[in-house]
Amino acid sequence: MSHHVGVGPHPEPWPDDPRLDTELLAEGDRRNVVDRFRYWSNEAIRAQLDTERHPFHVAIENWQHDFNIGTIVRNANAFNAAGVHIVGKRRWNRRGAMVTDAYMQVRHHPDIASLRAWTAEAGLSIVGVDIIPEAVPIETFTFPERVVLLFGQEGPGLSEEALDVAESVVEITQYGSTRSINVGVASGIAMHAWVRAHGHEI
Repeated sequence: MSHHVGVGPHPEPWPDDPRLDTELLAEGDRRNVVDRFRYWSNEAIRAQLDTERHPFHVAIENWQHDFNIGTIVRNANAFNAAGVHIVGKRRWNRRGAMVTDAYMQVRHHPDIASLRAWTAEAGLSIVGVDIIPEAVPIETFTFPERVVLLFGQEGPGLSEEALDVAESVVEITQYGSTRSINVGVASGIAMHAWVRAHGHEI
């Protein structure tokens, strides 16, 4: 038995709603979107999400074309972050994002100094996520409401420059034998921790 994601063509007459995409109405909407956004254009979805953004941002260092960036962007969309920041190389693998970068703003910063200048102007704290001796367990950390969650490369973690600008660093407590978890997974845990602290206030 075949299984199709989404919905097929919309029965006529079509709703009179400027948010709807006529091509999707005619051919069906197979995108990975929640039901309330079925048949909406990408632009309309992004405009609606812009009115509901959480005031946290996510940043990821991209010195080696990290393949986890797409997952981080997808997670940021799932938790409706205010924005994503790519630090370092401009190019990144968008396949893992599953087109979710169409629904949010993705900014590029050539280096950590540029990111720090932007956060200072925007009035945002920087909280790094990494396993270092001085890191605070994420379970006991009180996240600022207006914050950038900063992640390093898979493997080496945050660069020295990133650690220097981070006002705090948190780590995700682990109980098994592996030293670290995938940075894409870690990003989802960190974003959910912020939502648990502040999501009810939005």
